Amino acid sequence: MFSKKTLAHHINHRTNEFWGWCFVSFGCISFLGFLYATIISKLLPPSQNSVIAAIQNDRYYCMLVPLTLPVLVVAVYFHWLSMKLFKHA
Repeated sequence: MFSKKTLAHHINHRTNEFWGWCFVSFGCISFLGFLYATIISKLLPPSQNSVIAAIQNDRYYCMLVPLTLPVLVVAVYFHWLSMKLFKHA
């Protein structure tokens, strides 16, 4: 049914698709975990579980994203500026 080249291409495509779904799944799980740690856990009542209580009492990650955004804007600006200087040099 498949020639050797077509079969190899099909297997390679399936492998790439598998790894793509793995990366997308890992990204979604990481995002949901971060969302829970920064927002949702603060809205829940105090927990008896020590790990969840530590996440609820943590204030570092709540401030990390809002304080990272201005740094990201400056980094993107410097990246754009360096590309313009390189392009017109």
